[in-house]
Amino acid sequence: MGLEPIPDHIEKGLRLLFIGFNPSVRSSETGHHYANRNNRFWNILYQAGITERKCEPFEDQDLLGKGIGFTNIVARPTKAAADITKEEYIEGAQLLREKLACYRPQVACFVGKGVYQQYSKVKQTGWGIQESSVTQDVIEFVAPSSSGLVRMPIKEIVSIYAEIPAILEELEERK
Repeated sequence: MGLEPIPDHIEKGLRLLFIGFNPSVRSSETGHHYANRNNRFWNILYQAGITERKCEPFEDQDLLGKGIGFTNIVARPTKAAADITKEEYIEGAQLLREKLACYRPQVACFVGKGVYQQYSKVKQTGWGIQESSVTQDVIEFVAPSSSGLVRMPIKEIVSIYAEIPAILEELEERK
């Protein structure tokens, strides 16, 4: 039996859309984003001030009510991002561009430089807001992957994600 993709949690009017590589095996088994126990995603969001408390993966759909959604560049679950094929990235990038153009979240946060590079076809990129967006009227923000395999110190990862609440606040003030 093959692993099943997990549903996107996306709708129009989102403040923030997180975009990962693809679902983990654990996410496929549970049907929830960032469900692998070695993934630090939920802890990072809390420490960065994006959520008021540390949420659990089963609460991913509930965050839509707070303007936060989830999707992936590739829908097929794998053990590792290295298992994603070039063809899946090409197809996934096109579908992601269509999703962003349709739903237009205020901020699209790419969870990993590789996700953004596959989406944008930009070879070199830094952390944070990208100078030019692929999708018009969407702020594209690149953050480190939350995977436990990432060697960057957690404080440094959290500090990058912690830029997001200020961006959202500024956007709210402009309205």
